[in-house]
Amino acid sequence: MFVGENCKTGQAIDIGQVAFTTVLNLISNTFFSIDLASYNSNVSLQFYDVIVGTMEQLGKPNLADYFPLFKIMGPQGIRRRTNLCYDRLFEIFDGIITKRLQLKSSSTAIKDKQDLLDSLLNISQEENNSKLSLVEIKHLLFDLFVAGTDTTAKTLEWGMAELLRNPEKLSELKKELKEVEGQIQESDIHRLPYLQATVKEIFRLHPAGPFLVPHKAESEVEIGGFKIPKYAQILVNVWAMGRDGSIWENPDRFEPERFLGSKIDVKGRDFELIPFGAGRRICPGLPLAHRMLHLMLASLVQSFDWKLANGIEPKELDMTESFGLSLSKAQPLLATPCL
Repeated sequence: MFVGENCKTGQAIDIGQVAFTTVLNLISNTFFSIDLASYNSNVSLQFYDVIVGTMEQLGKPNLADYFPLFKIMGPQGIRRRTNLCYDRLFEIFDGIITKRLQLKSSSTAIKDKQDLLDSLLNISQEENNSKLSLVEIKHLLFDLFVAGTDTTAKTLEWGMAELLRNPEKLSELKKELKEVEGQIQESDIHRLPYLQATVKEIFRLHPAGPFLVPHKAESEVEIGGFKIPKYAQILVNVWAMGRDGSIWENPDRFEPERFLGSKIDVKGRDFELIPFGAGRRICPGLPLAHRMLHLMLASLVQSFDWKLANGIEPKELDMTESFGLSLSKAQPLLATPCL
């Protein structure tokens, strides 16, 4: 809706904000059956500040992780700033949970409503069940929101940036999407090979978590001639793996065609492309994020003709990366939608 409004006025929009708001509402509908925000609204900006702020703080090197003495002192102030982000988001969850509990106890409660929050509250209220408290529910929701919205939104922003920077790839994708009658549905994805290849190429060049999440070695092990001590913190550089010239031809070029006819996937079986990790610690949000990214990218490309704002030529687009726990564009992507 808000993209269409900007289309009528010819105004540029922040693709990152559009992506964040869209992902936020998709997740909030899954969890709470409500839209939490609209583009550029106060609520949306508040969520954006909290979630991005949390990811920034968690991604900063913290002396307390390596020198336990600093845990009490907190000389960098990372824990204090992170706790402020936690508190702001928990306040929002408290309000939503309180209203839902009041609704469930009222005579007008909707008995057949079963979103994620209802399911979690039902479990917590079962007799003789102490496995899930309201505090644990809030922390679970926090993890899902922070991990799901920020990473998916940033990946979509990178995808649109690569397509706008490579107009011939954008035209090829748009041509394929024109074969679909009406709005793209999840059931259409399997018959859109160029869309699937484009998403894989986005994951290869711009993995949302460039180092995945930190792991810890359970025992001492030797891998490739390197001895890894027990309890060592392990970071997997999937960003470098995606740009390894010994694996990929023209590794720095955006070429979705490399995946056409290829069996390589992002689901943890092909170790040259593991943006979600692999094994039993693979990202639990993979299925949802994978579907959302295909649908959102396809919808934006199918519904509008895009041009970069401020007269920027495609090859002039700033693709500078900002590294952290998630991979951000250093400069926001501004583009104008046209019908």
